[in-house]
Amino acid sequence: MIQTLLAISEVTKQVFDKNPNFLPTKPMDFGRFLVISVGTCSPKSENKYSAEMAAKWGVLGWLLYGGSTPLVDVFMQASADMVDFHNSTVFQALHSEDNYLRDDTIRGKDASVDITTKENLDNLVTIGEKLLKKPVSRVNLKTGLSEPVEIGGTNEQALKRFAKLLSEEKRLRETRSSSKPKKNLN
Repeated sequence: MIQTLLAISEVTKQVFDKNPNFLPTKPMDFGRFLVISVGTCSPKSENKYSAEMAAKWGVLGWLLYGGSTPLVDVFMQASADMVDFHNSTVFQALHSEDNYLRDDTIRGKDASVDITTKENLDNLVTIGEKLLKKPVSRVNLKTGLSEPVEIGGTNEQALKRFAKLLSEEKRLRETRSSSKPKKNLN
């Protein structure tokens, strides 16, 4: 999640610096930003802990419980939630919510970046195929929960729309760069 926020910030900085690789864009024109953020499921979503369990923990229980680290998990989840809520708020406030796709349903060992067995890679393909068929979802700014968008279509449809927009952008940039006079390298 933090990576998504950093990527958005970096593009915004490039726009502010008038980088010639970016078409003239206003820094807050989020209608020109397309963001796809696919993450891993958090302990909150996996229901690893409950309030009843945590109420019985002492200091050591918060540091280590059942082979995991609840205190670290809570801070990481809070950070991810805040970034997702921030990104959702900004895109919705600037009427560009259709340009921000987020999903974090990959769970358990499938979410591990260092398990490259054929079985795990096959599982990731299956997860990806299922994810394409899911409805587009978005954070409800009143509840903070991710909810399906009524007329948002599926993730597959949203990705096809993104691909079309990116293809059009590429053609526009190629047209623009071919119309510029070439510099003499001699």
